[in-house]
Amino acid sequence: MLERPTATVATASAPTDHPGILAWVAEVADLTTPERIVYCDGSRDEWDRLTAELVANGTFVPLQAKPNSFWCVSDPDDVARVEDRTFICSERESDAGPTNNWVDPVDMRTVMTEHYRGAMAGRTMYVIAFCMGPLDAAEPKYGVEITDSAYVAVSMQIMTRSGTPVWEKLTGETEYVRCLHSVGAPLGPGQSDVPWPCDKTKYIAHFPETRTIWSYGSGYGGNALLGKKCFALRIASVLGRDEGWLAEHMLILKLTSPQGKTHYIAAAFPSACGKTNLAMLEPTLPGWKAETVGDDIAWMRFGADGRLYAVNPEAGFFGVAPGTSVRTNPNAIATIDAGSSIFTNTARTDDGDVWWEGLTEQPPAHLLDWHGKDWTPGSETPAAHPNSRYCTPIEQCPSVAPEWNDPRGVPISAIFFGGRRATTIPLIAESFDWAHGVFTASVLSSETTAAAAGKVGVVRRDPMAMLPFLGYHVGDYFAHWLAMGERAGAQLPKIFQVNWFRRSADGKFLWPGFGDNVRVLKWALERLDGTAPAERTPIGFVPTAAALDFDGLGDGYRGLIDAALTVDTDEWVRELESIDEWYATIGGNRLPDALRAELAALKLRLAEAL
Repeated sequence: MLERPTATVATASAPTDHPGILAWVAEVADLTTPERIVYCDGSRDEWDRLTAELVANGTFVPLQAKPNSFWCVSDPDDVARVEDRTFICSERESDAGPTNNWVDPVDMRTVMTEHYRGAMAGRTMYVIAFCMGPLDAAEPKYGVEITDSAYVAVSMQIMTRSGTPVWEKLTGETEYVRCLHSVGAPLGPGQSDVPWPCDKTKYIAHFPETRTIWSYGSGYGGNALLGKKCFALRIASVLGRDEGWLAEHMLILKLTSPQGKTHYIAAAFPSACGKTNLAMLEPTLPGWKAETVGDDIAWMRFGADGRLYAVNPEAGFFGVAPGTSVRTNPNAIATIDAGSSIFTNTARTDDGDVWWEGLTEQPPAHLLDWHGKDWTPGSETPAAHPNSRYCTPIEQCPSVAPEWNDPRGVPISAIFFGGRRATTIPLIAESFDWAHGVFTASVLSSETTAAAAGKVGVVRRDPMAMLPFLGYHVGDYFAHWLAMGERAGAQLPKIFQVNWFRRSADGKFLWPGFGDNVRVLKWALERLDGTAPAERTPIGFVPTAAALDFDGLGDGYRGLIDAALTVDTDEWVRELESIDEWYATIGGNRLPDALRAELAALKLRLAEAL
């Protein structure tokens, strides 16, 4: 770790001679006036020093039960992504589209510059060089984050490839994304710090044309770890549009059948809808093996052979803790038990471990809750925040695939889209073709969860599970997906829609989920091989319950699964009204004609089925 007392000295002795970086660091230092500047090297010594400083400040509490791991609680007003304070500052408002908040980039820079002025006073400014994806990729994507948060600095060690190996790659000609972050809590002379500093005012602003991200006021996850949603999705989606690839909110999973045949799949789900659990699947069917390539983000490009290849740009898991257990996700539990992890807004046990709702059937007799207050099973509030998180390295996951760090990526055979719907959407449906699959994904809907601020349980359209993460106009995004499918010689993956969360009339789940999801994936992979039966319905090809493998599941589920697979025409007719309303928000001149044609065809099929 290199420490420098002034901006001038820091720039002169920086671990890079990249003129753009040197000038930018000096400019930010002059604006934010930090007490000192630290260029992060990503080493274990740096981790030990920063975590010790965070412990001394009261931010981190070491966990005796997990090696090299720490517990922390955030400010109660800084617990999730703040979508209403997230902006796409494209030069033209029309390029941001109806799903994004837009502010003129000049106006946003003017406003945020004043918030940044002196914002790092009394604090350390960390300069973090990082790479999204393997360092030896053919076209690596680099970023530099400037932050005044040690929590961010140590978390970026887990979530990205960072430090000295990246500094060595950043030559004078290397392009990089500029990521500026401040918690917005300057310290005056002699002023005591707080464990979780943050301003009540928050901005997360993206400038697509200049490949720049400015974040202010929040220290939480995706608002502050700017390599994650901000870079790897919002800015990367623009890079993908411009360069002919896709940046998607998707897990990547390797599945091997008992016969030894391997398929790689990608799957997109809104946050807190089971994406991480599926990424670390423990199949309940004998002989099946599942291995994890990525749990949250996939960058997909066509290879020379015409197949679509996916790379996981991240190096860590930033997973939702509640509901995660040995039963639901044993590989996630084994990963965090290995240590070197950060837990935010979970509860803490008396013996120096963490706990959250769903971790065990019976809660401990006493905990410190996510407010740091005493909690017992009789308490009226949850012990852990519903969006509490674990941040842990991918490489220590027992189910990690050897290919997870392969710069070439893995060839995708099928893409799954899913949301949390209690009715209407069947357990699984196969799209008729690529265009129909894009249509299905474009109208994907889900009940909102605690992963974003706002009301929970409201059904909203979440196209490709990318609603909060698109860096440009949603209509142009759909057109980009359609264009990808029209590439000459492309061997396109099949597209499926799934819904693990359908319920009966009395509110009970119709499908067991978790490890049993392999039964649904097995049918889908058999469809790729042309060996599985299906019924043609107005919304796609749907299996009968008999087409699914019930080995070991028990006959009691057959009736429930019949209901889970039902395509109710009346419900779908009502769904059309919502789809029409959604498409109307996109605008006639930006919604691709191919999707209008798909909607018209669906209406015709439903009318014929009545």
